[in-house]
Amino acid sequence: MAEEPVRSSYTTVIDLTRRAQQKKQEAAARAREEPLPEVSLAELPERMQQAARAMGWTELMPVQRRTLPFLLAGRDVIVQSQTGSGKTGAFLLPLFERLDVALAQVQALILTPTRELARQIFETFERMKAGVQEAQSLRAVPVYGGVRYGPQLKALAQGAQVVVGTPGRVLDLIEQGAIRLAALKVLVFDEADEMLSMGFYPAMRQLKRYLPPTRSTSMFSATIPPRVQALAREFLKEPAFVSLSADQITAETIEHRYFIVPPMAKDRALVQLIELENPESAIIFANTKRDVEYLGQFLKNYGYNADAITGDLPQKQRERIMDQLRKGKLRLLIATDVAARGIDISDLSHVFMYDVPQDPEYYVHRSGRTGRVGKTGITIVLVTPLEEARLQAIARQYDIPLERRTLPTPETVAERVAERAVALLEDRYRERTSLDRERLARFVPLVTQLAQEEPELLAMLVDELYVQEGYRAGVRPQPELMQAAREKDTTFQKKRRRSRRKKS
Repeated sequence: MAEEPVRSSYTTVIDLTRRAQQKKQEAAARAREEPLPEVSLAELPERMQQAARAMGWTELMPVQRRTLPFLLAGRDVIVQSQTGSGKTGAFLLPLFERLDVALAQVQALILTPTRELARQIFETFERMKAGVQEAQSLRAVPVYGGVRYGPQLKALAQGAQVVVGTPGRVLDLIEQGAIRLAALKVLVFDEADEMLSMGFYPAMRQLKRYLPPTRSTSMFSATIPPRVQALAREFLKEPAFVSLSADQITAETIEHRYFIVPPMAKDRALVQLIELENPESAIIFANTKRDVEYLGQFLKNYGYNADAITGDLPQKQRERIMDQLRKGKLRLLIATDVAARGIDISDLSHVFMYDVPQDPEYYVHRSGRTGRVGKTGITIVLVTPLEEARLQAIARQYDIPLERRTLPTPETVAERVAERAVALLEDRYRERTSLDRERLARFVPLVTQLAQEEPELLAMLVDELYVQEGYRAGVRPQPELMQAAREKDTTFQKKRRRSRRKKS
């Protein structure tokens, strides 16, 4: 867009210089970043107040006070907010004001990473609707994979203004013609970082083809790493940004978590945490060469894309491993502190510590491998009961906000892996041609029989597919968008630091 014309008595001059255009873009960016005034419950339209009262709320939560003005204005917005902050209410409340109850077409689509979250959002919507007399004809339908299509197809055929579901199943139903988005007004990504972690990016990209150009889109995420920023660039138009912390415009802190683990159960506990977190890339530190070599082999045998480096590794082999890590071809690197010196990888999402470091300073160096250049990082430490006091001493020495957590149960991990497996299988099935589907139909009776009599055989096939493709480069946003997000994030962090120095 050109600079405003400069008028004279002779001619009209338009400044098309690069500097003038840059000033114009910066002015537009400042306008987007300016927050709208917060809103209180009493200032909301009556239907929204009724929905809030149905939930027992007497006042709005901070994320709702700051986000609702943007959503009511139809603005695109990115919201950085933790689970339990009230974000579900932030994107559900405006629906009672914005949706047309007389139009029995999908007007709001809420995408979630898991079936549990889809059900929770649906139940919250139903509770809100019960308190709004004028909204009784609004219908919401939850849709997600891993269950039969029949009941979901029947519910959609009855007409629904709100659809809540996982991206893979939503895309399947769109391609079957059961969901039409011509009347869509509102698109919500809830827990966007988790959706990417679950492997839904291919489905999200395909779904984009069916979205109408005119809509308002909001994205809620606990963290805003470059991959989430890249996703926002694909789906949102000049979004505003809302964070619960005025000083934390982007997620620049490192989360520090630790788990109490029996000494002989550390390897299995590590696998559980890797399965649960599903890191894009990570370094696993161990104190001894013996443990590094053991973990490298153990994780490879378990099916992970992993490799190990120790201090006596030949330089040529070390360079090969590091090159794979930088190019995203290696997911897990196991290393000693000495061997990890000089490693500079900007996109590590996680650091795992198999042991509490022997030197307190090593903790800082280890955790500093993630969360670089203002990005989000997670440090996870496996601690034996005897080591906990030493870890707490390190935390006090360096003012590290440690959070003790309980190891996930095998059932919790299995459920999370199953969600990813379903997303992967649905992606594969979607890629099949009509002839492919005709051919595979002959095996449906066999699969049904095996599911009842020998489910282990089917589990073997799903496991093989999951190990081979469960963590794929394709689940990440496009490289050019990722790079643009990183550059934008780095530039923004530099501006923030300069601003802080001026204030001080």
